[in-house]
Amino acid sequence: MKTTIPPLKAGDLVALAAPARRVSPEEMAPAVARLEAWGLRVRVPEGLYADEGQLAGSDKHRAALLQAQLDDPEVRAILCCRGGYGTVRIIDSLDFTRFAQHPKWIVGYSDATVLHSHVHAMLGVPTLHATMPINFPAKGDNADTQTLRAALFGQETPLAWEPHPLNREGTAEGAVVGGNLSILYSLLGSHSQIDTREKILLIEDLDEYLYHVDRMMQALRRAGMLEGLKGLIVGRLSDMHDNTIPFGRTAEQIALDTIRDCHFPVAFGAPIGHCAGANCAIRLGEKYRLECSNSKNSRIFAL
Repeated sequence: MKTTIPPLKAGDLVALAAPARRVSPEEMAPAVARLEAWGLRVRVPEGLYADEGQLAGSDKHRAALLQAQLDDPEVRAILCCRGGYGTVRIIDSLDFTRFAQHPKWIVGYSDATVLHSHVHAMLGVPTLHATMPINFPAKGDNADTQTLRAALFGQETPLAWEPHPLNREGTAEGAVVGGNLSILYSLLGSHSQIDTREKILLIEDLDEYLYHVDRMMQALRRAGMLEGLKGLIVGRLSDMHDNTIPFGRTAEQIALDTIRDCHFPVAFGAPIGHCAGANCAIRLGEKYRLECSNSKNSRIFAL
């Protein structure tokens, strides 16, 4: 992607947004305090703590609050408070015209994959797949918030993790795209579907039945999203479920089986996804080098 976003600096303004599940002031307090400790000004928009069932207010309300932050050129980053469900209900009502004129980081994971994918598909602007305010520890930083801070301030370092027995060795260079597998599946056939050709695809997920994982991977395959990849990063596939009659394969084995006829490197076990302390930040839409091995740590670093 050609668009770049300058690193943040002390005194910059960041805004919280709740495009999906509702949040409370108590849940957001640790993140607000930590962001301020990093030297940032934090905007908590009026109406952030609205609720309508599970959602952070009506679709119209959530869209309006997010739209205001997208349009404000002073806001340097928008942090999605939490995931859950709901962003897809408002994505088509958002206007990214001013955002494209003054790009800023959109930060989050899980349901925020809707925003990542839409922005990549429609605008070619990089975004930041990273932990969210709901996950900030009560005090101090953990590995997740440390990598978020480093990515925001332009101090990102290579990410390395232990070898996995299913790894397919090799190296790859390309823009990293993707995110939550369930969300990528739900966007198939829409104008928010990302183009994965010549890119490194990242997938992660939580709390799914194994046959659902197989269904989603088969759908991505049939939609052409696994063709022409430079590489595949499989993050945390956490807390998966099985039926009384076992499916017979793990989520990781399902992913590998889906691409058995492809020949790009595949790195399993990346510390990215729904796992506290193992959800490291990575800039989607920007170019990285992936080094995958069966005998030493896999690595990915920005180019």
